[in-house]
Amino acid sequence: MRRAQKGLGWFWTLVVLALAVAAGYYAYKGVGQGDEAPSCRAAQNACLQSCRRTATEAAAAQSCQQACQRDAHACASAGR
Repeated sequence: MRRAQKGLGWFWTLVVLALAVAAGYYAYKGVGQGDEAPSCRAAQNACLQSCRRTATEAAAAQSCQQACQRDAHACASAGR
């Protein structure tokens, strides 16, 4: 009986260790992402998503998408 309980102790140790590693990874990703500026492509995708959410008329959506394209070209020419 004691041997089975000892095996469960190792199991729970591994579970706690796995949770600690996962928490550390997400903390690292959260801290690491804050310092970097988004890439031109990521900024363009975010802009286009915003256009889809906010523009209700076709003309407004098209003008918003054109503004995103201009911003993307400016970003690419700036060398980011």
